[in-house]
Amino acid sequence: MLVQNNVPLQAYNSFHILAKANALAHITTQADISTLLADPLWASEPKFVLGGGSNVILTGDVKPLVLKVEIPGRQLVAETDKAVIVEAGAGENWHDFVAWTLAQGWPGLENMALIPGTVGAAPVQNIGAYGVELQDRFDSLDAIDLVTGQVFTLNAAQCAFGYRDSVFKHSSSANVDEGQQAIGLKDRALILRVRFALPKPWKPVLGYLDLEKKMAEHGVDQPSAQQLFDWVCEIRRAKLPDPAVMGNAGSFFKNPTVTPEQCADIIGRDPKVVFYPLADGSFKLAAGWLIDACGWRGKSVGKAGVYEKQALVLVNRGSVDGPDGATGGEVMTLAKAIQTSVYERFGIWLEPEPVVV
Repeated sequence: MLVQNNVPLQAYNSFHILAKANALAHITTQADISTLLADPLWASEPKFVLGGGSNVILTGDVKPLVLKVEIPGRQLVAETDKAVIVEAGAGENWHDFVAWTLAQGWPGLENMALIPGTVGAAPVQNIGAYGVELQDRFDSLDAIDLVTGQVFTLNAAQCAFGYRDSVFKHSSSANVDEGQQAIGLKDRALILRVRFALPKPWKPVLGYLDLEKKMAEHGVDQPSAQQLFDWVCEIRRAKLPDPAVMGNAGSFFKNPTVTPEQCADIIGRDPKVVFYPLADGSFKLAAGWLIDACGWRGKSVGKAGVYEKQALVLVNRGSVDGPDGATGGEVMTLAKAIQTSVYERFGIWLEPEPVVV
């Protein structure tokens, strides 16, 4: 397997930021990883796992060895009375995989249509949209330890899923005072394959205003999975820029969760605030609304800007394949200015979704 040096990464990140990998290896099979780990030159080198590059902000050249995951494969694993179990290689395009499951007659992922990135990156972020999160459809995954070379399997509990969070976003740490150790797999593991449990019988997941508008528009009370898929694609395309045309990393900030008291306080000051009640009694606020209320829609720092149609999305106002695009520094300067602005007005510190490298 060939490890390339000084590889341009502009085409490998959806923000299309100019940066290089000091070294990069294309991972198309599990054997590629085993070969790499057996090589004395690379075995002990720090490694950075890169999927579709849709959830990463590059602030400079990447010094660790970049493992570009391109493992293919889609297959039916099992079928029971309660679920269809399907598997996809980590390098599969997520949206294409969702479309494929529907084409096979296996609904369940349609609410997460058109989310950018790869299947292998989906559990890392615990992606979600329109009332469905990956953890709701997750069965298990296989990964390889980048230190020992051992392949292991994790179930949902072992992945420690949270809101846009998982065990793959945290490093291992030890609490000396309490003698406890938190197990994290950040930069330690590479996901090889992911399996999903698609429920039987299938029921549409509704309840979001955008979907209710589509139902009213089409006069449909019980949409099919294909209709939901098509509607979600239409909604996302209307709100979000195509990364191939305008560089972006999707939603840049997580929707913050607040206590009932905090929510009531904000409503008292800004009655139009958009919020959603959660099962535990807390409330989730729409980060895009908070940013918009602070006047950031359409504003820019250098070539990094806030998208005119959706304030939650930061964009690259330069070309996607030229040298005139936004730098990672400009993106993060804009992001920090937005965080400060929202905090000063609402007392809430927004947390970025993308990984900053």
